[in-house]
Amino acid sequence: MLPIALDPTVLRIGLCGSGDGLGRRQAALLEGGVEPLPVGPDGSLTGLNILFVAGVEAPVALALAKRAREQGVLVNVEDVPELCDFHMPAIVRRGDLTFTVSTNGKAPGLARILREWLDRAFGTEWQQRVEQVASVRAQCRKQGLAPHEVSNRTRAFVQQNGWLA
Repeated sequence: MLPIALDPTVLRIGLCGSGDGLGRRQAALLEGGVEPLPVGPDGSLTGLNILFVAGVEAPVALALAKRAREQGVLVNVEDVPELCDFHMPAIVRRGDLTFTVSTNGKAPGLARILREWLDRAFGTEWQQRVEQVASVRAQCRKQGLAPHEVSNRTRAFVQQNGWLA
């Protein structure tokens, strides 16, 4: 598995689905800053980079996954790993701070438990902490410090504040 974070402002992301599956996937995408393009079961995939499929019957999901792959579109079919080019990790967001947990699909229950733990361990105060660290980083860069020194100062700032004690 190759974990990456994608910038949704430079990608065209489609969503095909119905019912609760569609609602869950749409909510997760919107939370990540993605406004997915609606795609019907027989709709065009032209120009898409990624297609999410949720809440559709197995034959429809299979046909969509096949078409997507033929057109070079990465596809994720909710709860059908064999039709997925990638999977969605468990996510905790605190502003610009994002934690993800994945077991490569082998133990989704464990990923959920760890996500719940992270959710409790890292409260909303971390949104402001990210901004504080970003400010320290900007000051260091303005001073022309080398990347390793910026990293050292960031570590020292976090330790001085006792955030991960």
